[in-house]
Amino acid sequence: MILGLWLRFSRASRAGLDGRAARVREKPPWRVLFFGTDHFAQEALRALHTAREKEEELIEKLEVVTVPSPSPKGLPVKQYAVQSQLPVYEWPDVGSGEYDVGVVASFGRLLSEALILKFPYGILNVHPSCLPRWRGPAPIIHTVLHGDTVTGVTIMQVRPKRFDIGPILKQETVPVPPKSTSKELEVVLSKLGANMLISVLKNLPESLKCGRQQPTEGVTYAPKISAGTSCIKWEEQTPEQIFRLYLAIGHIVPLQTLWMENTIKLLDLLEVTDSDLTDPKLTGKTVTPGSVVYHKQLQILLVHCKDGWIGVRSVMLKKTLTATDFYNGYLHPWYQKNSHNHPSQCRFQTLRLRTKEQQKSKLLLCNSALHS
Repeated sequence: MILGLWLRFSRASRAGLDGRAARVREKPPWRVLFFGTDHFAQEALRALHTAREKEEELIEKLEVVTVPSPSPKGLPVKQYAVQSQLPVYEWPDVGSGEYDVGVVASFGRLLSEALILKFPYGILNVHPSCLPRWRGPAPIIHTVLHGDTVTGVTIMQVRPKRFDIGPILKQETVPVPPKSTSKELEVVLSKLGANMLISVLKNLPESLKCGRQQPTEGVTYAPKISAGTSCIKWEEQTPEQIFRLYLAIGHIVPLQTLWMENTIKLLDLLEVTDSDLTDPKLTGKTVTPGSVVYHKQLQILLVHCKDGWIGVRSVMLKKTLTATDFYNGYLHPWYQKNSHNHPSQCRFQTLRLRTKEQQKSKLLLCNSALHS
């Protein structure tokens, strides 16, 4: 089946879907058109460029397609392409040259069947998960968010109309380092993916013939993260879930909550142990979710959530404050003025974003993710 699809790609390309008769090669060097945006994709592009510069007779021509960016410098892939003097196009412009194979990594655009068929060997996707787990645009974030202990990279062949469903050409697994952020995990997977891509290209026809269909079991999806994901739900989320959320998206957008009708951002979170919770105020009685206690010895805020507590070292409320600054400037004065009120009135509450805030934050989140 894989061979039949590959022959279909070859025949369609030879027929000249773009008005040219492409020359089909049976072995390298390959003419490659690369599609990508972020740092994960940049590492794959770097590997292709290095292979070309080393004259290993693997890459003859290398050109790049990226997407427009609000930043004057452009996205990481564009920056690298310009620095390396590689021809670069902005989507939907894909150039007019002849290529043997396309490579896509973290591109975020659905490629049409007509475009795929322009490549005699189709388009390869470097995807940072063990497909079919975490199909979609945010696999690394969801790997961390859901506490996966094993992940990996899949080199697959792109199929029209749907993301991440094509046959697997190569797949390798790696353990997820304990307490690693999605940004740190991205570095590990980007290097693995770059090496795997070069390996596949060295034996491209054979890799395509030996491709295997993805399993129908174990399919999960990794959709884009919405702005509402950053709003902590103290009544619903456990300390472990909140800490994983921080590791997954904290470098892109700070976790948010509401305090005294003010939005407050939690910048630096940490797990706490039973030995940190010896104060009678923290144990032995029911505590309202969102309640905030200052731990003087550790100089952190302890916030109660579902089934436990989580620590906060610093916050942003108008400006960045350490836990001690927040206690001295806000918590302690409140308790002095409101000693007759129940402490549960002075607590963090779940922030509910309005529709316009959701849309604005989602745009900022997407832009931050691309530049992270």
